[in-house]
Amino acid sequence: MDFLKKNYLGIFVCLAIAVPSWILGKRFPVIGGAVIAIIIGMIITLFWNDKGKASAGIRFTSKMILQAAVVLLGFGMNLSVVLDTGKQSLPIIICTISTSLGIAWILHKVMNIKGNTATLIGVGSSICGGSAIAATAPVIDADDDEVAQAISVIFFFNVLAALLFPSLGKIIGFDITTGDAFGIFAGTAVNDTSSVTAAASTWDSMWNLGSQTLDKAVTVKLTRTLAIIPITLVLAYQRAREAKKTGTSTSGFSFRRAFPMFIVFFVLASIITTFCLSIGISSDVFNPLKELSKFFIIMAMAAIGLNSNVIKLIKSGGKPIILGGCCWIGITLVSLILQHVMGIW
Repeated sequence: MDFLKKNYLGIFVCLAIAVPSWILGKRFPVIGGAVIAIIIGMIITLFWNDKGKASAGIRFTSKMILQAAVVLLGFGMNLSVVLDTGKQSLPIIICTISTSLGIAWILHKVMNIKGNTATLIGVGSSICGGSAIAATAPVIDADDDEVAQAISVIFFFNVLAALLFPSLGKIIGFDITTGDAFGIFAGTAVNDTSSVTAAASTWDSMWNLGSQTLDKAVTVKLTRTLAIIPITLVLAYQRAREAKKTGTSTSGFSFRRAFPMFIVFFVLASIITTFCLSIGISSDVFNPLKELSKFFIIMAMAAIGLNSNVIKLIKSGGKPIILGGCCWIGITLVSLILQHVMGIW
């Protein structure tokens, strides 16, 4: 009862933003509901500075609902199928992720970009956009402004990729009789799942391929998404080491508490999915949970938007956009080069 009394108003506000954002995201998949929600939240907070009793519920939504969304994502992950069908793309995935994280680390040092912002943009660019940012933010204690800024940068390059990549694929000579080459390209070089599906669907429509490209791209994307697990664990370990070096561990910090338990639940959800599918249970059973996960992410993005200072974001947005652009270009070039070397196109 005390929990509801403290948090109900903020949760309700986030829910009220999330519902229309979710509907609009279905109508405009290139943009996606998460981006729409964060924009609405930013606009509202321009006129609603003192959130009073709603503050606690908004904070709860931006943290705990976000973690719950990541756990539910696990119910969309069939580990055995993804790993089997993703073998062809695995070398490309590893190299593109390494490239993005390497670029983010170098530019963080060279351009003096905040560590959390560089990490979120690097992880979001290399793995799966908003979902990776959602999983990483609690591990590194990123604040809402940092999350909002990273989401905004990822969104910008998502839209560019979804609009430009089908034409690029035609220009450079991808096979138009099958969706394999462009599907791998979209799955490895486009940041967020919504834009991956948008680009792949466009390629299918251009060449009347049914859903060949979409199926390939989604499978590759799911394989790529698995990198959330080791990366968040490594970040948690680094955070624990840094805290110990700076002496903050004496104030009660411990790696056990810093360990992202929601990632453990994410893995368990993936194992449950894999087991159920292996005994013949239809994957359709998990569709409601996957949809709920997407909706929770939209709710969390609404909360983050409500807690974000858009004026501050605009003023400090130049360097993060350059960082995001460099990561995006690096991933695109590495994906294309490796596909060419491997004879995929």
